[in-house]
Amino acid sequence: MRLHDLKPRPGAKHRRKRLGQGEASGHGKTSGRGGKGQTARSGSSIRIGFEGGQMPLIRRIPKRGFNNKRHTISYLPVNLAELNCFDDGARVDEAVLRSAGLANGRAAGVKILGDGDLTKKLTVSAHAFSASARAKIEAKGGICELITAKQAEPAKP
Repeated sequence: MRLHDLKPRPGAKHRRKRLGQGEASGHGKTSGRGGKGQTARSGSSIRIGFEGGQMPLIRRIPKRGFNNKRHTISYLPVNLAELNCFDDGARVDEAVLRSAGLANGRAAGVKILGDGDLTKKLTVSAHAFSASARAKIEAKGGICELITAKQAEPAKP
């Protein structure tokens, strides 16, 4: 078999639908655009949920109930296997993780997850640890330091 013998599998290639080729073609007259109106015009694009100026359904229905999203604490996940890039006996905290490119983005803090194996003894300082990550770090003789978020100070009278 040579390069010029290669062909796509049967059924993998389709003919392009040729619009406006006469009424008998099945794609003539309106060329698949239906009747008149906004969507029949060239350059027409209507955003999702737009109902022609009518109040959209998503804004008509009442917003009730509890949503836990606004009360959650989001952490940047860092797996144990990624911590092997640091030297043995090093201290790893959020600033070090961000400079190494392991924790990027905005979040309340860093959470160390137990995916992978740790090969070095490290002192890890983070806002949260999974149970398996804590066990693996301490099994290697490392230390897990939990950082607590700053509590709001009460108003002074």
